[in-house]
Amino acid sequence: MSFSLYFDGSSKSNPGLAGAGAVLYDENHNEIWCISKKVGDKETNNYAEYCGLIFGLEECLQRLQHIKHLVVKGDSLLVIKQMKNEYKVKSENLLPLYKKAKELQLQINVSSVNIDFIHVYRNENKRADELSTNF
Repeated sequence: MSFSLYFDGSSKSNPGLAGAGAVLYDENHNEIWCISKKVGDKETNNYAEYCGLIFGLEECLQRLQHIKHLVVKGDSLLVIKQMKNEYKVKSENLLPLYKKAKELQLQINVSSVNIDFIHVYRNENKRADELSTNF
């Protein structure tokens, strides 16, 4: 079965009060899980984006028995390109989050789940955006 994970992060003042959101859809695009969480008082938007991705990947790891293909979508071109190894992680603040996300990706891949990372525009990421701003 193919699942879609959308993630987002927000930071008021950047850095500032930050939140992350993620939502998981089944193959029929039914929402089956979501999270909305504060991730810090003085964090950047990119930090919050990674937190949303990590929360979503952790949930997918718990649901591996149902997932055969996972499409991860986010409106952060930076995070998507870093996860696809097209951009290097230069920020020391983001490096531990990137490593955690890559570790989760590896754990999911080991279970024979194929993961695709796709950049989407903000208007295609409304639910995750809502979750990241309304924590």
